[in-house]
Amino acid sequence: MKRIALFLLTNLAVLVTLSVVVHLFGFDRFISAQGLDFSGLLAFAAVFGFGGAFFSLAISKWSAKMAVGARVIETPSNSTEAWLLSTVARQASAAGIGMPEVAIYEADEVNAFATGMNRNNALVAVSTGLLQRMTRAEAEAVLGHEVSHVANGDMVTLALIQGIVNTFVIVIARAVGWFVDRVVLKNEEGPGVGYYVTFFVLEIALGILASGIVMWFSRRREFRADAGGAGLAGCAAMIAALEKLKALSEESRLPERVAAFGISGRRGGWMQFFATHPPLEDRIAALRAAEIPKFLGVSSQFR
Repeated sequence: MKRIALFLLTNLAVLVTLSVVVHLFGFDRFISAQGLDFSGLLAFAAVFGFGGAFFSLAISKWSAKMAVGARVIETPSNSTEAWLLSTVARQASAAGIGMPEVAIYEADEVNAFATGMNRNNALVAVSTGLLQRMTRAEAEAVLGHEVSHVANGDMVTLALIQGIVNTFVIVIARAVGWFVDRVVLKNEEGPGVGYYVTFFVLEIALGILASGIVMWFSRRREFRADAGGAGLAGCAAMIAALEKLKALSEESRLPERVAAFGISGRRGGWMQFFATHPPLEDRIAALRAAEIPKFLGVSSQFR
């Protein structure tokens, strides 16, 4: 329930801010006493839908560092940091991407994540708990998983999908709001209370449902990232890393804004619809059965 509660609060804040901006700057001229300007509504929805998604992507590295207190390794101060830099550099070269920033954040949890605006300007961060509780081989597999997220362009792709989803949610919510206001309530003087109440409620409800589409795609990309990690660090090491995560008694948790590109995940009943990761046992089973390349329709971990 925590994930849903956080989503509702975040979505509510975005909706309130958007409504205020639209009203203050007169961006809602697609709704008037003369009717609904659908082309204007579509343009408005696309600008705000994609704009919000890509603004979040543009600040993703900064916000991720702030969220977990990550410290970027500029010059390694010990052998572990030197190993991290050299491992990520080797994997990035093998994956054909630019060297990401490498960071460590203080946390007992065993986790890691990758984010960034593009595949040549990314961030890979690992927790101190991961470094302490995983072997070098397991940690290398986790790093390979995160580098694969970057190489596969998952951050940009998810932003595109989020932008499309946002656009549809905004259009549908406002179109239905106009219908309720004009046809049901017979308001002939432009947008009224019926319009604002309807689109506000619908944006929240549709936003929750639409997030399931984004999360479904995120879960699909985890299998590809696992395949990439297996290609960069070895299938046995990738399986061992996932088994270590599964065996841990404390579940690793990342802030919502970076959770989609972390390594961990668990089976969650009906909440799995909103999960960013497939269950760990499913990912392990897929690796053991060597089904990932066939499932994805590719012969290697990168396209």
